[in-house]
Amino acid sequence: MFELDIPGFGAIKLKYLVSDFTGTLSVDGTLLSGAKERLNKISEFLDVYILTADTFGMAKAELRGINCEVRILEGEDHDIKKEEFVRNLGPEAVIALGNGNNDRKMLKAAKIGIAICLKEGCAADACSSADILVLSTVDALDLLLNPKRMKATLRF
Repeated sequence: MFELDIPGFGAIKLKYLVSDFTGTLSVDGTLLSGAKERLNKISEFLDVYILTADTFGMAKAELRGINCEVRILEGEDHDIKKEEFVRNLGPEAVIALGNGNNDRKMLKAAKIGIAICLKEGCAADACSSADILVLSTVDALDLLLNPKRMKATLRF
């Protein structure tokens, strides 16, 4: 569990990290440097779920050796499927990471949504649905490993 009291934002008690893969944890299907180590550290206090359409077909291989559950989304309406996943976990206990239009509802539903803008960009709706915008995967994950950064960003 991850607990933090943020003035004006409130007390948070997170149990889950839910993240997109393509464009969020990876570029062109390849996991970004530093993500594996950080995700494994985070998995010591949060359950980690990766929800992805797996555009490049490499997610499971790239995430091998990381203590997480990978779910490959099939069909359509991935935005709704991701939101429902967060709602089923209990959105007050979720921090979510994403960058695409299909992440916007998940980012909005989660207690804390973090939009990540990498080489493929970040959909405007994902940005407006998030609580925080960062420019690197490492920066997003480090918010959980260095909670005072998150507190500084979200306090009123």
